[in-house]
Amino acid sequence: MPNRGMDFKHKEVINIKDGKRMGYVQDVCADLETGSITAIIVPGDKKIFGIFNTGDDIVIEWNKIKCIGEDVILIEM
Repeated sequence: MPNRGMDFKHKEVINIKDGKRMGYVQDVCADLETGSITAIIVPGDKKIFGIFNTGDDIVIEWNKIKCIGEDVILIEM
């Protein structure tokens, strides 16, 4: 899956195990030595007043990603 980190921005993440929409990719983690992406980060559900995220982000390890489409990333967690 050769992808650049910026290619993940604005893609929706869906868990294929239960069909739950996890949210949209907020950031990526990378191994600086190899330049490979190790995880993607999706904002958590908990928000203050429905606006401000409380910092409970969901880190999804690269091995949990099953398919990367044009608009969606499918994971299994």
